[in-house]
Amino acid sequence: MKFALLFIPLLFTSCYQPERDCSKFKEGTFQFSVEENGETLTTEFTRYGELEVSEFNGQTDSARIRWINDCEYVLTSLTDTTIGGDKPIHMKILSTTEDSYTFEYKFVGTQNISRGTAVKID
Repeated sequence: MKFALLFIPLLFTSCYQPERDCSKFKEGTFQFSVEENGETLTTEFTRYGELEVSEFNGQTDSARIRWINDCEYVLTSLTDTTIGGDKPIHMKILSTTEDSYTFEYKFVGTQNISRGTAVKID
């Protein structure tokens, strides 16, 4: 009986899946902020069709988007001005809310995964 009482709550918590409606984030304008060395750095980017254009520190970069599925895509820089230059970036949307999504990303061929949250502003 004690086993059953412990098992039932575990059953409900292990089945939890975060919301993941990725289709509404395929296009639009977004903001992503990260804290680095005590300073908040913000990137704004617009994604439409197979193109993403981003602005960071006064520099504009553009990338080609190749969607793997509704929640994963690969960005390949067209201008080589970003960190990593010509290395494609694998992006995976982990969860969504009404106006934001949490994602993880890494340079293709590397193991170092980072996470972030983007907010849709338009």
